[in-house]
Amino acid sequence: MAYRVVYHPEVLAEDLPKLPRNLRSRIHQAIQQRLGTEPSHYGEPLRHTLKGYWKLRVGDYRVIFQLRNDCVLVIEIGHRKDIYAAPIRRFLWRPTA
Repeated sequence: MAYRVVYHPEVLAEDLPKLPRNLRSRIHQAIQQRLGTEPSHYGEPLRHTLKGYWKLRVGDYRVIFQLRNDCVLVIEIGHRKDIYAAPIRRFLWRPTA
């Protein structure tokens, strides 16, 4: 089953441009190949206050996402030391389309 990948607007505007070009490409490929095909197989569910969200490991970087039916919502991309201190407002995001 193919999943549709939807990015939070701040992921496109802030998270991806901050990454070095080679990492940006590697993370984009991982999202398309892993999350686009079997997100629950490649991802790992988060616990405690982030229950209901998942993470995908790509080296030292993490992709935080949520599964909704046949859609993967990419909420945040960042280094593992900083990613879990993200503002809660991103986690409340609901795509319009």
